[in-house]
Amino acid sequence: AMKINQDVVLRGKKVTLVPYTAAHVPRYHEWMQSEELQRLTASEPLSLEQEYEMQRSWRDDADKCTFIVLDSERWPGQAEESSMVGDVNLFLTNAEDPTVGEIEIMIADPSCRGRGFGKEATLLMMAYGVRKLGITKFEAKIGQENEASICMFKKLHFKEVAVNSIFQEVTLRLDVSDQERQWLLEQTNHVEEKSYAELKQPAGVLDT
Repeated sequence: AMKINQDVVLRGKKVTLVPYTAAHVPRYHEWMQSEELQRLTASEPLSLEQEYEMQRSWRDDADKCTFIVLDSERWPGQAEESSMVGDVNLFLTNAEDPTVGEIEIMIADPSCRGRGFGKEATLLMMAYGVRKLGITKFEAKIGQENEASICMFKKLHFKEVAVNSIFQEVTLRLDVSDQERQWLLEQTNHVEEKSYAELKQPAGVLDT
């Protein structure tokens, strides 16, 4: 199952990726009440209870890998819930080809958009997918009107391969050649991988 990342923290310059836990659900649920985010992520609003179920499936399903995106300046130091800026997901959607990963990024906090958070979070997730999950091909499906996101993926070397006018979405793709792999690892060579359990509980601090 996709519990491979349940103790993984990927710490970049702007963002830090942590596993999606039940503690993140209330804030996440609050975000998803936004009609704009529902439109951008093509998702239906869920009840809080459904959101908790969703979080459990994210943790337990073998074909999904997700991280919550935190602002590196705020965490560790501030509470995770107040440091959350979005999430990044990888779906292994192709049963015939486990090396294909569909990637999704959401920077939910409007004040954090346009600051390179999405780009770094996506790079961190891609490098993790390549190193740990054996991904060699990435796909991203993005609403046609979401120009900022399409533009960002193109900067990350994705190429537009299809437009679905019914769903009004664009599919972008990146095949990870040796050259692309090298580039990806160079882009993320500053990233530190840490243990979530250790960062959450600084040495000597017991859960009370």
